[in-house]
Amino acid sequence: MVTPSKKKSNAPVCRLRPKAVLQACFLWTLFCLALWALNGGIHIKQIQPARPKPVPQNNSSSIISAFDMGISDEEWGRLQKAIDWPIPDQEISHLNQSTSPVHSTFSIVGLKESYKVGENISVIITARDHNKNLKRYGGDFFKAKLFNAELKASVYGEVVDHRNGTYSVALLLPWEGQAQVSVRLEHSSEVVQILKKYRESSFPRSHYNGYFEGLALNKTTIHEVVECNLKWGADGSWMKGDCCCEYKDIRTGTVWQCERPKELSCDKLVHHSYERLESPLHIFEQQLFTKNLTNVAISGDKKIINVLPNTAPIGTLEKCRSGMTTPVPAGFYLNDVWKSFVCHTRQFSPAQMGNCLKNKIVYLMGDSTTRQWFEFLERNVPGKCIKRMDLHTPPSGGPLMAVELKYNIIIHWRPHGVPLRFSKMPITDLHYISNDIDEIAGGPHAVVVFTFFAHLVFHPITFYVYEVAKIRQSVVALLSRAPETTVIIKSGNTEVHLHLTSNFSQHGTGEVLVNKIFYIDGVIFLDVWQMTSCHYLREHIHPRPVIIANEVNMFLSYVSPSCGLFNWILFHKENGKLTWSREG
Repeated sequence: MVTPSKKKSNAPVCRLRPKAVLQACFLWTLFCLALWALNGGIHIKQIQPARPKPVPQNNSSSIISAFDMGISDEEWGRLQKAIDWPIPDQEISHLNQSTSPVHSTFSIVGLKESYKVGENISVIITARDHNKNLKRYGGDFFKAKLFNAELKASVYGEVVDHRNGTYSVALLLPWEGQAQVSVRLEHSSEVVQILKKYRESSFPRSHYNGYFEGLALNKTTIHEVVECNLKWGADGSWMKGDCCCEYKDIRTGTVWQCERPKELSCDKLVHHSYERLESPLHIFEQQLFTKNLTNVAISGDKKIINVLPNTAPIGTLEKCRSGMTTPVPAGFYLNDVWKSFVCHTRQFSPAQMGNCLKNKIVYLMGDSTTRQWFEFLERNVPGKCIKRMDLHTPPSGGPLMAVELKYNIIIHWRPHGVPLRFSKMPITDLHYISNDIDEIAGGPHAVVVFTFFAHLVFHPITFYVYEVAKIRQSVVALLSRAPETTVIIKSGNTEVHLHLTSNFSQHGTGEVLVNKIFYIDGVIFLDVWQMTSCHYLREHIHPRPVIIANEVNMFLSYVSPSCGLFNWILFHKENGKLTWSREG
């Protein structure tokens, strides 16, 4: 919290007194202008970490405390620790000092002629700058996996940062056959430092439109389009003064702000849509974000790893339930089928899908990635018996509903509230997830699924924590009144990089959501991060159908873990090729 304005300032003050003082003030002004120019003429107001004790926000403060976010100091400390990431130990002023994907390499430690299924290999990553110098500090965001393109097989590897320019990865060998290692430099530590800075900044990177409609005195219709954005914190408005219409949600307390229309009143806001993206990057920062430095494969051991069969079982037959943690790796692909190490997942036929969801109402909430689940279920549950109802809403914006009469299944999907980067849609159709959960009676027939990631990376992480805390309150209340309700959180996906969004940012928000909600008894955390990270298809905010199919199969394994035939996957060779079959 900043000090009150009445407190004496230590900043230099110019007064019309002796000549020496005027000269000093003139030199100080030049110095400030020079600093402003060196920083690209852009001033970013930083949101500082919360103070030790929660202090109510006052009108002169831009600091967001744990109290403001609706959490305790202990929780905020735990979250900060969860998303902590090393940063450069020195100021970087030249591109050549940053991590180079061309000169960084990886090597397999003690590579043997052959291994057995279930063993691990160790990989060392060495980061170097553009001058081929070994980096002295950590913080680079590397991603590693093991793969076999012919078998459509892959597994994720967790990168351990030793904070001295070297990194290590332990990669599991889960399938019989051959495998290779792949390592990519997602972001240099220098870029991560920038991402962290703007993740904690109030700079409005994403802008939105508000559409106002009403009648003029002559009864003609007036249309006005103005800019809108989130108001977060006393100093968080992107517009100052008596400029705007404010819309405060009664239950969540979230404030949405739109420029005041020239002719219409504030109550005439009808539609919402995304608008422009704004970059706060100055010239040097832009250089660090260039495509040839982002998400680039680095060179290293391309040797083939030979994996022999093993009589010891690999995987788990434990039924899927709430309270299960996600290991690393969380599973692996083989022939494009995800084999989970969290719990026993299955592949479901349309008839089995219908049987598992029989007499269920499924509430899908969040963004377009849960809409992908809706569309998949619409196509497959069961066969062509499910029908989408015409709610006279846009197919991409929703809300949507599908009904299957034979199995008595109802599936809903609706997007979360603003901020949301969707095309033009009625503002009244945008509901906050916590409010929608409050309206659900719950029970053994109710399945609630939500995701809350992609659209929030443009805004301060403190706002994200605030919204998640509200969702947590609603989930706790739902499970209190209806403990048999199935509640599932779907994690975010890895994605393409767009205007200061990144897998680093998604990963950070994921850590927040896991730490804030996953540890509630009765809540299922369905982590699809590794499923989208290690697949051979190009990363995309909207994963391809084969990935969605595996996500939905995992979802169904949690919803009804014992429906249909209880079976498991056995791996074996058939005509010299590794394949899999079911037994039950």
